[in-house]
Amino acid sequence: MSQAIRLYDAGPHEPLPVSVLDLPTLNAALNATTAILLATGYMCIRRRRVEAHRFCMLAAVSTSTVFLLSYVVYHAQVGSVPFRGTGWLRPLYFIILLSHTVLAVVILPLVILTVLRALRSRFEAHVRIARCTLPLWLYVSVTGVAVYIMVYHLTP
Repeated sequence: MSQAIRLYDAGPHEPLPVSVLDLPTLNAALNATTAILLATGYMCIRRRRVEAHRFCMLAAVSTSTVFLLSYVVYHAQVGSVPFRGTGWLRPLYFIILLSHTVLAVVILPLVILTVLRALRSRFEAHVRIARCTLPLWLYVSVTGVAVYIMVYHLTP
């Protein structure tokens, strides 16, 4: 379980051990970054800053892709992590987790379709689906951070 992935810094090739157990924190940071990029991209398109919008949204796709890869690696190594909270926190956690999980499955094809429509310059169709994709994707990103905090920081 404590396998280390070796990353190298800009120094004299001294390895920085990163345990698979560090991946949940990375995943939360990637989800938070995605949420910020989505909100910024939305603000940019509302201000007709199309290039900035494109940059933010492609960056959000990138951070989400890295998240998905990291998430799969982590759970392939560690498996399921039980929630140890009790009281009112327990049902709240499962409500958030259930909605997050269902929407995480739904959002992947929506994001792909939304991006493809933009890349193919089908902007009317892109806008129609983006109105649905954006709030769902933002919800999945934010609740991903909430799930991380609840599992790894609010419970013993």
